[in-house]
Amino acid sequence: MKDRYLPCYGNTSLRPYLKAPEKRPKSALTGDIRRHLVPSRIFGSREILVYLPPGFSEKDNFTYPLGILQDGQNVFDSATAVFGVEWGVDETAERMIIEQQLRPVILVAVYNSENRILEYTPFPDPENGGGGAEIYRTFITDELLPFLEATYPISHHIEDRAVIGSSLGGLVSLFLGLSQPAVFGAIGCLSPSLWWGQKNFITGLAGGPPLTNRPRLWLDCGTMESDDDSNGNGVSDLVDDMRTLRAVLVYQGYRLQDDLFYSEVEGATHDEHAWSLRVGDVLKTFFPKRDTRLEF
Repeated sequence: MKDRYLPCYGNTSLRPYLKAPEKRPKSALTGDIRRHLVPSRIFGSREILVYLPPGFSEKDNFTYPLGILQDGQNVFDSATAVFGVEWGVDETAERMIIEQQLRPVILVAVYNSENRILEYTPFPDPENGGGGAEIYRTFITDELLPFLEATYPISHHIEDRAVIGSSLGGLVSLFLGLSQPAVFGAIGCLSPSLWWGQKNFITGLAGGPPLTNRPRLWLDCGTMESDDDSNGNGVSDLVDDMRTLRAVLVYQGYRLQDDLFYSEVEGATHDEHAWSLRVGDVLKTFFPKRDTRLEF
């Protein structure tokens, strides 16, 4: 398996599936987090962690927005994070909800598997294989979502449902959201692996039919994720690809700062710590606290 920290653009995404070491750091979960094994005819079962917001009760007579995050081992807990660094989404959501910056939201961390590359890629790459994301999509839409709806008071409004990921998890989140706009109303895409499959996601979108339904889309990357510059223009290939995708999305009808939120983060690298600093902005963009005060 290639080292994710090599400066080559493609290599940063090929993070291995690793089981937690025998000597695990102390668990660092914050808030009400529940563990489930979701039955699956596709995978047998899949482990998930579900974050429930402050004040949640099974007796609630209202529903909650939903965020589904990829690479679930890395989302809440450093004890299970592959490289010992978590996104800290539980701490971030807990703080922002208490501070009235964020609506109470249910967040689901879906664990990856030893078939991560296969499941997170919509088409094969000549060097790395893959291309099984349609199977993963079926699990998400036909098995995970019905399980969550039967277990928790999840909103059925499309705009209240987001899919979020980074790296290959960002690529598969793009695929899930854009291919299922009647299911997901928002896509959080951090440092996506646009290089995969000879950049087929970009070219396929550019040459495809117009996007009639456009989920809100958060798209970002760091400027220090790669130093590859194949065309010698002084801009890394990763940032070039992001700017090309941005142009394609605008051509397809997206509007910057309306339904497309794009940023290049100066100095940010391709790792969980960098994403942990940005995920709060993603959540706040998709699930902002609503002003419920009455006006007279």
